[in-house]
Amino acid sequence: MGQKKVLITDDVHPLLLEGLSKRNWEVDYRPAIRLEEAKEILGEFHGLVINTKIKADASFLEAADHLQWIGRLGSGMEIIDKDAAQKKGISLISTPEANCNAVAEHALGMILSLFRNLNRADRELRNRVWQREKNRGEELWGKTIGIIGYGHTGQRFEELLRGFNVKVLVYDKYKQLSNRAGRYDVVQDVNEIKESADLISLHVPLTSETKYMVDKEFIASCKNSFYLVNTSRGQVVKTPDLLEALHSGKVMGACLDVFENEKPSGFSFSENSMYDDLYKLDQVVLSPHIAGWTHQSKLRIAETMLEKLDKLQEIS
Repeated sequence: MGQKKVLITDDVHPLLLEGLSKRNWEVDYRPAIRLEEAKEILGEFHGLVINTKIKADASFLEAADHLQWIGRLGSGMEIIDKDAAQKKGISLISTPEANCNAVAEHALGMILSLFRNLNRADRELRNRVWQREKNRGEELWGKTIGIIGYGHTGQRFEELLRGFNVKVLVYDKYKQLSNRAGRYDVVQDVNEIKESADLISLHVPLTSETKYMVDKEFIASCKNSFYLVNTSRGQVVKTPDLLEALHSGKVMGACLDVFENEKPSGFSFSENSMYDDLYKLDQVVLSPHIAGWTHQSKLRIAETMLEKLDKLQEIS
């Protein structure tokens, strides 16, 4: 058998290219490749590295005649059909631990920006508008923060909150958690977060259970008005229901790094109207799915993927 080939379909740190080459992989680096193009040539490859633009569903994997492993840059395994991959004997690698700090820092930064009206104040000041009282802010101090999902990112977010004198409630349906030295309170029912949280931060994968988890019913069942932070996946939140709650004040503000449709050029008429409405609101802070996008996380993702690939090769 000749040298094994790996297709890299997105921008990666040079360390990953160098590391794969040193491990005797023939690297085909095509960060601009489109899904259709990748599918056409997939049969040539034994390894595949992807990000969100490549959806490795069952149809895509039909062409994977020689594929041994798929490496997912970052987290979010919903872009891979796990059952189809298993049937073909394809191993899966993801690197959520590599960018969890970046996401957690971003979430915290968005909250502070929202609470202190930094986006609006910055915009006003650039237009020579000096508004101090209008931009009087909120403090995190003394608030109750509900964290839904306690994987790598949820844990790191909780760690960053420790210096702010907040009460932290943690809920994760799939983990057996215990209170660690009283740093946070584990709740066994998400309703306990709805009962008392001033701010709810989402750190869950996108699954059939979490899709549209935050909808009109979820929002209405929260006892008090609250702030919402979503750095997980856009479809965890039903945007029209969130908009309605933002207008009514039941959701006092939102920090959103992810969206149901992340391709503005492909918005439908109704989506254009919906997002126009969202973009006009001062009580939201928005970013284009960049929470995990730092120079440091790019390096750590490369390092982690190489480490996991080494372990996979040892096993096989």
